[in-house]
Amino acid sequence: MWYHKPDITEELLQSLPNLKVVASSGVGIDHLDLKLLSRYGVKVSNTPFIVSTDTADMGMALLLASSRRLVEGHEMAVSPDTEYFPADWLGVEVSGATLGILGMGTIGYKVAERAKAFEMKILYHNRNQRKKEEESAVGAVYCKKIDDLLQQSDFVLLAVNLTPQTHKLIGKRELELMKPTATLINISRGLVVDQDALVEALQNKVIKAAALDVTYPEPLPRDHPLLKLKNVIITPHIGSATKKTRWVMMEEMAESIEAGLAGLPIPREVL
Repeated sequence: MWYHKPDITEELLQSLPNLKVVASSGVGIDHLDLKLLSRYGVKVSNTPFIVSTDTADMGMALLLASSRRLVEGHEMAVSPDTEYFPADWLGVEVSGATLGILGMGTIGYKVAERAKAFEMKILYHNRNQRKKEEESAVGAVYCKKIDDLLQQSDFVLLAVNLTPQTHKLIGKRELELMKPTATLINISRGLVVDQDALVEALQNKVIKAAALDVTYPEPLPRDHPLLKLKNVIITPHIGSATKKTRWVMMEEMAESIEAGLAGLPIPREVL
């Protein structure tokens, strides 16, 4: 499966009686009905670890691009109408700012490692608190309550898996808890955010900006209000989109398929 295609429905499974394994690219499995697949005796694999470094890089890229208004700056610099650069055209500081990471798994932790190099203060919320030595290595402080993280962060970065518990995790209430100077960054799944609430928050300056590598749907309808806001950066779900990573992802998928067909233990099987 690439980009969640094809759709794994019961009708498809009934038409493929010899299907043994579904190898899905990337880390997310929210597009798969694992119970349905198990009922048909089909095993599932993904490629969770190879994507983490590039996706963490993407998170920092979005943070930096948004804070320093790189997209707006590029448009100004190349516009045929530009006659001078205004002296009061300013971004916000990253060094010394507070980054709140929701989801401190492999990707979230790699983001923290990068943010430490930018001398950021790091807060995080996770289902399980990290080991003390892991926290110390990146200078991260655990927030038991999401609300505490939202209220203190200059940048809030989402790196959670999409589950029933994280569906629209960030809604109107959560956005209103954030600082009016804060930026929301999403490198997880579009449905982790209530997009209608986000549009309203951005239009009404409840928060300062958003930088999104994921939306719902993908791509957004061409008349969607998020596409018209200057304080939004949207990229086309390219967190893992580097040549090396995509090549290794395909290799890992092929390994899982070969193992499944041979009746061997499947590398990276989703249980």
